[in-house]
Amino acid sequence: MTFKSAYSLIVALAFSILSCAQTTTEKAKPIFKDGEAQIVEAFQNPENWLRHDLWVETEFDTDGDGDKDRMHVSVTRPKQTETEGLKLPVIYVTSPYFAGVAADAPGTMWNVKHELGEIGEERFHPEVIRRGERPIISNSHIRKWVPRGYIVVHSSSPGTGLSDGAPTIGGKNESLAPKAVIDWLCGRAKGFTERNGDEEVKAYWSTGKVGMTGTSYNGTLPLAAATTGVKGLEVIIPIAPNTSYYHYYRSYGLVRSPGGYLGEDIDVLYDFVHSGDEDKRAHNNKVVRDTEMMNNMDRQTGDYNDWWAGRDYLNQMDNMEAAMLMSHGFNDWNVMPEHSYRIYKAAKEKGLPVQIYYHQNGHGGPPPTSMMNKWFTKYLHGVDNGVDKEKNKAYIVREYDDRQQPTAYLDYPNPDAQDVTLNLTPGGTSVGGLTLNSVDAAKETLTDNVSFSGKDLAKAKNSNSRLLYVTPQLKEDLHISGVPKVSISLSSNKSAANLSVWLISLPWEEGDETKITDNIITRGWADPKNYKSLTKEEDLIPGRSYTVNFELQPDDQIIKAGQQIGLMIFSSDQEFTLHPKAGTELTIQLDKTTLTLPIVGGKEAYRNVTN
Repeated sequence: MTFKSAYSLIVALAFSILSCAQTTTEKAKPIFKDGEAQIVEAFQNPENWLRHDLWVETEFDTDGDGDKDRMHVSVTRPKQTETEGLKLPVIYVTSPYFAGVAADAPGTMWNVKHELGEIGEERFHPEVIRRGERPIISNSHIRKWVPRGYIVVHSSSPGTGLSDGAPTIGGKNESLAPKAVIDWLCGRAKGFTERNGDEEVKAYWSTGKVGMTGTSYNGTLPLAAATTGVKGLEVIIPIAPNTSYYHYYRSYGLVRSPGGYLGEDIDVLYDFVHSGDEDKRAHNNKVVRDTEMMNNMDRQTGDYNDWWAGRDYLNQMDNMEAAMLMSHGFNDWNVMPEHSYRIYKAAKEKGLPVQIYYHQNGHGGPPPTSMMNKWFTKYLHGVDNGVDKEKNKAYIVREYDDRQQPTAYLDYPNPDAQDVTLNLTPGGTSVGGLTLNSVDAAKETLTDNVSFSGKDLAKAKNSNSRLLYVTPQLKEDLHISGVPKVSISLSSNKSAANLSVWLISLPWEEGDETKITDNIITRGWADPKNYKSLTKEEDLIPGRSYTVNFELQPDDQIIKAGQQIGLMIFSSDQEFTLHPKAGTELTIQLDKTTLTLPIVGGKEAYRNVTN
């Protein structure tokens, strides 16, 4: 070996040793690749995470004790936020569910077996047995986001767990509580080591940038916080959020239960989540459930009022500034897809950065982790990954695709969708028709009988309890994208009636291979007594005709060639509405009744697949 080559080897070894030394002493920090935060080895071991809890003081007192309510908050963060002075952004999840919920005891739900306009007998009020031990409120989201360079914060909603206050199910305190936690994370509110103590604790490890996410009620609360306009809340990712409690428990004036929870109403949900201080429960029950809710929820008429309006976040969006990635399932019959669409549409109209992800399944279901990662990376770490500049605003999972592989579209509804109005032709007790052509005057009558399920009625070759009108068999696939609408001219032999509509795909499929996208395309419900106004119903005059206009639930579905699209009109829906005695007759004026479908390609596309 020459002197020159030996010298070169020594220099190379020296640089290698120096590099190793620098690596071992280099402070841990977030790493980004392809616009996404990557898992950092130094943040990955849960044994090195710091977990602690505290209480954040709010600006309200809802449990009547004269002191400002404090929210119980837990923090999970990498040890480097303590040992190396590292500051990181926060992913924040808040919920009324973390400390447990009431058992499903008999009589908890309202009895739905009574006539319209009645309320039914008093129901059973269950008590929640609180669970959980400090300092952990929840373990959700920590394994996904802490290793990627985030601090994860949880809190219990007012009147739940170890948080003070009362649950109000959409009341102002449920917006102001997460606002207070965000204010604390940004150095503007006080936090304390104990529920009733005065030793303060500060979020010195927070960058002051916060994102929120969660599913169902936990997805509602990020929106609630965002509507306050709180500074520091940069981005929200609500998943299947309930955005209006009126829309959740009513439909166009009709008392209508959420799917799977027949007889649930807003007071039932209150009992379900009320896991807070046992000594405060009697006060909360009297003030919130037994007075405010009972005086305003109005199960007798189902009318919209100021109280319900105050629990609709669409009415509160003026101050919202956070970016938003929305997620929902088109076949969610619990929190129905209108909840996400109405907020997405309003946020887009406000000029906020938005995207929407829809899958074809039921309740819950987050966007792909990569999508969430990009949104959090952009708005919490400040990495310019272009997510705010994407031309495609909608990502929709097609019927036979994996939920992790959505198809990109310019927007939702599809910009190429146009309303196509179809008229009804006679034969509905067996099978009538849907046509683009004008039709002659005709009437057909159905007789309400809730003992038949919607599925039974859809499968029946003949039935006096429903009217069914179908398109010709589709020669090619037909893409529906948007909000179908109906205008129904009807008369009733009674002063009140349920009105239910299913849009279905026929023939009805059954068996192990049946998919959730088979059979039911979308649905809708309305109270004919609210034909003129949602805020004041009118008794129907038997025999008099009324026109009832309402939207069905939003959808984006490709109906396969060989199928027929069917409009099924019936009265009481066994799964969703009250169950009055059989016998109410609804007479439909066919020539004054229409179905409007948002079809990609409009009339031309419809004609091409039906002629």
